[in-house]
Amino acid sequence: MNLIKCEKLEKSMAELQFSIDAEAFKKAVADVFKKEGKKYPVQGFRKGKAPKALIEKMYGADVFTYDAINELFPEAFEAAAKEAGVEPVGRPEVSVDSASEAEGATLTVKVAVKPEVKVGSYNGLTVEKTVHTVTDEAVDAELKRVQERNARELTREGAAQNGDIADIDFEGFVDGVAFEGGKAEHYNLTLGSGTYIDNFEDQIVGHTPGETFDVTVTFPEDYGNEDLNGKEAVFETTLNYIKESVTPELTDDWVKENLGESMSLNNVDELKAFVKSTMLYDNQASDVYTALHDKASYADELPQTALDYYRDVLLYRIYSNAQKYGTDMNTLLSSGMMGSSYDSVDAYLADANDSIKSITQQALLMQAVAEKMGFKCDTATMNADFGRYYGKFYGTTDPSAYISSYGENYIKMNVLQSDVMQNLIDNVKYE
Repeated sequence: MNLIKCEKLEKSMAELQFSIDAEAFKKAVADVFKKEGKKYPVQGFRKGKAPKALIEKMYGADVFTYDAINELFPEAFEAAAKEAGVEPVGRPEVSVDSASEAEGATLTVKVAVKPEVKVGSYNGLTVEKTVHTVTDEAVDAELKRVQERNARELTREGAAQNGDIADIDFEGFVDGVAFEGGKAEHYNLTLGSGTYIDNFEDQIVGHTPGETFDVTVTFPEDYGNEDLNGKEAVFETTLNYIKESVTPELTDDWVKENLGESMSLNNVDELKAFVKSTMLYDNQASDVYTALHDKASYADELPQTALDYYRDVLLYRIYSNAQKYGTDMNTLLSSGMMGSSYDSVDAYLADANDSIKSITQQALLMQAVAEKMGFKCDTATMNADFGRYYGKFYGTTDPSAYISSYGENYIKMNVLQSDVMQNLIDNVKYE
């Protein structure tokens, strides 16, 4: 491999041009011919016995060229990137400038590369000592959220009332015409939550399971969808059943029964200690990352491939929630369940743009620190450390289910970031 040039482009892209010498290319073509030549029938020759030159004459001079390039490309591209001092982070776009057995091959590759992140000093970061403090009130508030997250939903009879979870089917119509995103089946709606527009939820109160009825609402003028802004809509609604949320009493027996096996917590005091240590870690991690971020500098533009990656992570979470509630992504986003109401996935992504950039920056910064520390996360490290960081939260030390959902690289990246953050916290200085 001979690197001809490397040109840095906008948005953390680079263009590399390199050549593969004639001897290596000729050998690769010969190897491809040996493996693939039998696929090309030539009249008068038994299968696999036709001369290479005759096959090339019949099927084209480059019949084996591109397979030969594919054989040589990974190693040549890796060597070119290393010599150029760039680290590819995306799928390369390859153009073949020339290729012949007499002169070898010349390729031009355009690829996203890891942007330069200048870390600055990370040993002994200084943060305010107040991060060490977690008040009893904060712990109690988190314990209440733990109870709420573990509330049981019990089906009950009778009329629906505020606080109930109504399982409903609905389809919306404006001027008698169904509109996109206005239909869902077995959607769980907490009555009185203000999740839906106007007084949608109020009109379900008082109905009993099995009833079908109309819910008439008016969309806000600024709803964000020109076809629906300010319009009256009628939702044909069926109340399938209602559930009430029953919050458990926080006792030693409840903790042991529900958290003993999954989180190794057997009484209220152990749960309180765990909650307090977790909140302390979160406070420390937030302040340590801020101190680290303030010392770092980034390339002007982040690589689009990295931004796209974290965008897709967010979209997968939306998709998973939509599947959970038996609806589509647009309906879920329009319901306000993600914190705000959005009339489309594109509108949600536009609002999340700054968050995606921040997440990408954080990942690049923590990766840069990991490289300086000499930290890596292979499969063995991932399996060993996943339980240490996430076992009590997810109730398992086995990352398999999360690998299936998000991919092994994503889990490795998160474990690596946790390893780095723990090291930074262990060495932080408080003032």
